Amino acid sequence: MADEAETGWSRRDFVGAASLLALAVGVPGAAAFLSGLDANEAPSDRQVSLMREVAQLVIPRSETPGAGDAGAGAFVILALAHGLDGTRKPAASAEMPFAFPNYQRPDGSLRFVDWLENTLDRAAGGDWLGKPGEERQSILAALDAEAFAEGADAHPWRKIKGLILTGYYTSEPGGALELRYEPDAGRFEPKLPQSPETRAMSNDWTAVEFG
Repeated sequence: MADEAETGWSRRDFVGAASLLALAVGVPGAAAFLSGLDANEAPSDRQVSLMREVAQLVIPRSETPGAGDAGAGAFVILALAHGLDGTRKPAASAEMPFAFPNYQRPDGSLRFVDWLENTLDRAAGGDWLGKPGEERQSILAALDAEAFAEGADAHPWRKIKGLILTGYYTSEPGGALELRYEPDAGRFEPKLPQSPETRAMSNDWTAVEFG
């Protein structure tokens, strides 16, 4: 329970995340579930594309699919609409120095996707999605550095990035390809050789970190 308090996540959150991801990637393009959201929460087509690109930049495609390929962008939109990781609590946004009033709901919670879209576009001097790949990556890297600087604990990007990682590592590519999945963990070995290529096990809760 102590670990849950520190991370803001519980096993119930994790199961909920996996269920939301199954919805997001179980329908072609996730369009059906995203359009099924309340009208006030449904994203625009541009926001769906933007979140996919943002997720793909956070975890790019390598020998395994990237986070955008795995549906993590759609998962983030669904997760935010459902308030995963406390994102619909007024206190979660009231403490954010970067949460401007135009991105807040009447209850004080933050419209994270609207905030991110506007923040990236302002940094790009226009259409972030229309910029070359390297420029998009540079702008997002600058936002990431700002969010994880000392004293920026309540920065909205931290929540979004955490949900991208959750979405990816609870997806089939993230959980079964990027991480190791072994139904039978075998015998206990107190010392095993590790290398940069050693992958954490997706079925070991202690090996999964979010944020």
